[in-house]
Amino acid sequence: MFVSPLIECVPNFSEGRDLTIINAIKQRILDTDGVSLLHVDIGYDANRTVMTFAGPPQAVCDAAYSACKTATQLIDMTKQQGTHPRLGVMDVCPLVALQGITPTDLVSYSLRLGKRIGEELNVPTYFYEHSSISSHRKRLEQIRKGGYEKFVDKINQEGWKPDHGPSEFNPQTGATVLGVRDLLLAFNINLDTTDVNIANQIARKIRSSGYKGVPGKLKNLKAIGWYVDEMGCAQVSTNITNFQATPAHEVYETIKIEAAELGVEVTGSELIGLIPLSAIIAAGKFYYPDLHDQDSLIRGAIVGLGLADKKKFETHKRILELTLKDKGVIQ
Repeated sequence: MFVSPLIECVPNFSEGRDLTIINAIKQRILDTDGVSLLHVDIGYDANRTVMTFAGPPQAVCDAAYSACKTATQLIDMTKQQGTHPRLGVMDVCPLVALQGITPTDLVSYSLRLGKRIGEELNVPTYFYEHSSISSHRKRLEQIRKGGYEKFVDKINQEGWKPDHGPSEFNPQTGATVLGVRDLLLAFNINLDTTDVNIANQIARKIRSSGYKGVPGKLKNLKAIGWYVDEMGCAQVSTNITNFQATPAHEVYETIKIEAAELGVEVTGSELIGLIPLSAIIAAGKFYYPDLHDQDSLIRGAIVGLGLADKKKFETHKRILELTLKDKGVIQ
């Protein structure tokens, strides 16, 4: 049986405060035929907006290009400030294979999109994850290390010429990182403290890379600590790069233990973007092993992970497969 190729794109734009700019970028996605906008996550403190959309590969790439073009016209990185690490106006642009196409097959689309952004929009563009052929610049954190402020020097260092676009730093646009990656969870855990140092201590102990040569407790995990004024608390902000091997509930429970050792408590969590159904069902089964039906397991996961701690968690807007069905993208 033939299954039409379906992919997801989750670009992160370095603007989370000016709704006029955010809406203009969003409109470029909405204007692209065949593409469904699934979710927009605006972070005021991070000064960053994550947009999630899906559709056929070429249509999604066209939408990403149009959104990036508008972002380069409206965002000025020389004036941008925020708590989230960033490199450029469209800081990172992941493409994710959902059905009917493999990540390997999707790479060719990402390479064409990266070339188009680099050459037509004059934005230094780097490929990462499945789209990269360079081991020293395969992971996002490798490329983004030093951030926007230090990239004016980094771009001129050996091994850091962009894959496409100008080889000199553009202060207004910065650079972008683009490529095919696997599904991940952007999952932030709320602490009952405003102390960023505590959040950073926890992040260093649990993230895979650890700290100063000491490996962290969990695999497939990136983590930093920060303070979110909008929520009035410090967070351990995590990316789970393989949620089957390192499930969300394991990350959450590990952070609870580490927080308790430092005299603070976890009050709940925040999801950035969408979560795959399998990830939330796994959490529901962990917290409520006697439950079996899907709706009950979802509710159990929301309670167990504290996903409604600061904001209402709307299942049909936050769970990937349910959102795709509601938008008519899949049956």
